[in-house]
Amino acid sequence: METSAQAARARYNADHRQPLTSKTYVGHLLPNQDDRDRYQLEAGTRLVRRLATAIRDLTRGSLHDGHEHAADFATFRLGILVRADDGHETYVAVRITGSVPDDLTAVVLRHVPGCEPTHWYPEYALPSRSLLPAEQAWSTLMDPKAAAELLNEE
Repeated sequence: METSAQAARARYNADHRQPLTSKTYVGHLLPNQDDRDRYQLEAGTRLVRRLATAIRDLTRGSLHDGHEHAADFATFRLGILVRADDGHETYVAVRITGSVPDDLTAVVLRHVPGCEPTHWYPEYALPSRSLLPAEQAWSTLMDPKAAAELLNEE
C-alpha cells in the first residue's frame, strides 16, 4: 500500500504545479463526484423500494380492517385508508403529513396496488375527518379484483 501511495504522489506531482511535500498521496482513494452521484442514486432506489413495500403492506392492512394504516419516513408520515364493499367499489385514500416533493408524491400514488396512477383526486377531507394543516390527501377507486388478490397474498 505504501508503494502505491508513493507512486500516486509521484503522478500527482508530475501533473500539478504545486508539488506535495508528503511522502505519499491517497487523495485518489477518496470519494469523488461519481461516488457521490452513485450514493445518491442508490439512496433514492432504496427509498422507492422501501416505499413500495410499505405502501403494499399499509394497503393490505387497511383492506383487512377498514382503518387507516400509517408508516413514518424521514420527513413525512404516509397513511393509507381502504374502504371496501364486497364486489363493489373499493375506495382508497392516501394521506401524507409533512413535506415531500411533487415527484415523490407521484411515486407514492403510482405504487398503490390496483389503482390507476392518473386517476387520483386531491381531497379536502378523509371519510371520518377533515385534513389537518400539514396534511395532503388524494383518493381514487381500486379495482375490486386487485383488492381480492391483495387480500389473498398472505
